[in-house]
Amino acid sequence: MKYDSKLCKLLSVRKLTGDVFDFVLSAPELAAMAQPGQFAQIRLPGHTLRRPISICGIDKDAGTLRFVFQVRGEGTAELAQFQPENEIEILAPLGNGFPVDTSRRTLLVGGGIGVPPLLGVASQLGENALAVLGFRNKDAVILEEDFKAAGARTFVATDDGSYGHHGLVTDLCKEQEFDCVMACGPAPMLRAVKALAQERGVPCYVSLEERMACGIGACLGCAVALLKEDGSQYYGHVCKDGPVFESHRVAW
Repeated sequence: MKYDSKLCKLLSVRKLTGDVFDFVLSAPELAAMAQPGQFAQIRLPGHTLRRPISICGIDKDAGTLRFVFQVRGEGTAELAQFQPENEIEILAPLGNGFPVDTSRRTLLVGGGIGVPPLLGVASQLGENALAVLGFRNKDAVILEEDFKAAGARTFVATDDGSYGHHGLVTDLCKEQEFDCVMACGPAPMLRAVKALAQERGVPCYVSLEERMACGIGACLGCAVALLKEDGSQYYGHVCKDGPVFESHRVAW
C-alpha cells in the first residue's frame, strides 16, 4: 500500500448543511495514488491523534482531493474553521478502496455521512452507476446533484418523508436492476444491503467506519470481526484490511 504525508493547501471551503463541510485541497502526489473508498488521516495543530476522513473526490488531472465531513467532535469542529490558503497535513491514501469495474451496472447505497465515499465510484462508473442515498430529512441531503452530474441515476430517501422517498433506501434498491453493490453507512443499512445482494446473487462491497488512531494498522484500535472462507472468525482492522470489505466476510 502506497501512502505519504504531505502539507496540502486548502483551495476551497463550502458548508453543505449546518454541520457538513466540503473541502478541496491541492495534493497532486496523493491524488495520483488515491482510489475511491480510501481515506486520509488529517493532522490538526495541538492534537496527538489525526482525524480519519474518507476521500470524497479525486481529480488526478487537477491534482486535488475532496473531503466532505461532518462535525462530530472537537477535532472536526476545529477542522471546519480552516479557510482557503491554509495548509493541512494529510497522510494518504490509506486503506483498501472499492474494486470499481466500469463494465458493471453498480448499485451505490449510501446513508448519511456514508454517502461521500461513494461519489468517487460514481465518477468512474458514469451512466453505469445507480445511486440510492438515504438521509434523516431534507435538510440533511448532500451531494445529490454531484451524483447526477457524474452520470449516475440518483434516488433519495428520507426517514421523515420530507424529501424523495419516505422510508428506507432498501425500499428503492429493490426496484433496481444491478450487477454489483457498493455501500457505506450505518450497520443496519449495510446488513440489509448485504441481504439484498445475496438474494440477487451479486457481489457486495461495504465500507466500514470505526474509530481509528494510527490509520496504518499499527495501533490495532479499529479491530473488526471477520470471517474466513471456512466460516471461522478472526479479527482484522478497518484501516489496513478495509475500510472496504466483501460483505460476506464481515461478522455482522
